[in-house]
Amino acid sequence: MYTARALRRALDPAEAEITVVSPDPYMTYQPFLAEAAAGNISPRHVVVPLRAVLDRVGVVVGEVTAVHHDRRTVTLRTAASVEDGSGAFEREYDELVLAPGAVSRTLPVPGLAEHGIGFRTVEEAIGLRNHVVEQLDIASSTRDPAVREAALTFVFVGGGFGGVEALAELEDMARYTTRYYHNVTADDLRWILVEAADRILPEVDEEMAHYAVRALRRRNIDVRLHTRLDSIGGRIAHLSDGTVLPTRTLVWTAGVRPHPLLDATDLPRDARGRVECTAFLSVAGREHAWAAGDAAAVPDLAARQAGAGADETCRPTAQHAVRQAAVLARNLAASLRDAPLTEYRHVYAGSVASLGLHKGIGHVRGRRLTGYPAWLLHRAYHLGRMPTVNRKARVLAEWTLSGLFKREIVSLGSLEHPRAEFESAAGGGARGGPRKGFPDSPGFRFPGDAQDL
Repeated sequence: MYTARALRRALDPAEAEITVVSPDPYMTYQPFLAEAAAGNISPRHVVVPLRAVLDRVGVVVGEVTAVHHDRRTVTLRTAASVEDGSGAFEREYDELVLAPGAVSRTLPVPGLAEHGIGFRTVEEAIGLRNHVVEQLDIASSTRDPAVREAALTFVFVGGGFGGVEALAELEDMARYTTRYYHNVTADDLRWILVEAADRILPEVDEEMAHYAVRALRRRNIDVRLHTRLDSIGGRIAHLSDGTVLPTRTLVWTAGVRPHPLLDATDLPRDARGRVECTAFLSVAGREHAWAAGDAAAVPDLAARQAGAGADETCRPTAQHAVRQAAVLARNLAASLRDAPLTEYRHVYAGSVASLGLHKGIGHVRGRRLTGYPAWLLHRAYHLGRMPTVNRKARVLAEWTLSGLFKREIVSLGSLEHPRAEFESAAGGGARGGPRKGFPDSPGFRFPGDAQDL
């Protein structure tokens, strides 16, 4: 999206036709997913509609299944092509910009595919919020101690930014929500963070990572380092340290990997599976092909100059991706006009992370921040990076209102099965019978739970 916007500004419509192919008609601003899950931001305000921001750019909502750069074609499939029976079809191009991003990196853990919950999309974030509130409802209404224990135990696997921010925001939200339950207290909740490495938050220095662990443990969050998830099934999580955790919530945030689309291309890739790129954002050894973002292995010239290593590549962060997009657009336009190209070079400014409402950590240009200042910087930075004035204003308005009023604690889990009530009625259900969102409703299923309640 960023590249297409910059290209449209650089190139006259008579010079080039620009088409964006995406499986979703919007771009998700992922740094705000945790806040959306906590209810601080409306989910529709963390996504940016492509058609609204890409003026004079063609948008095709579909899935690219293969890239044949040797003959400059992509194979893609859209909802319309599936509906009319034509299936996948090919489309030619002159210049290719490959930026599919990354997907969750999963491991062959028994039961993970059936019971795990991801945290990469806005749908997953809102589904997880609904799920957490539903667990409080279950714990409040059951008389079975085993069901109550499993409902109030929340396990997060992966100690990167995504996992820590999601856990911290949801713990904040759930702790606040318990004040509205007569028989569930904040002390009844059990939150566990499982990390295989010897530290969390590899994006910040060790001192800040240790501070984050201490801050989480002060909130009675159980941080397990040097620990792996061995299996999850039957609402039981088995950890490598021998711990057995009854739980109905297993959130998997253990890193990312390049998008599987790269397996269906004929472009060169590095040891991590990313597309090999030059410092100009062009694909190494291939003409008319460009790449950026999490799926691209771009030389980090600033880090190499600082002595970090000759093979250092840019980290898979939004900080690099949005800047790479601008350089890529300028270089692509320059290549069409036989003008000189510019190398991508960016000195990493640092990192900030939210640890819940009014809590955070940051390491910015050599300075360490904690608590409220870090949290405020986190919000200010990402608000500035949020695309479009429209979205900036809406997010800022919601933050302002959330500061004036109480948190939203409503769960709209029925949104995940919007036809359940009608199906029950059409199937002969009477008023007062099965209700949407309840176990006897058609299609009822807790997120990440393959068993009946």
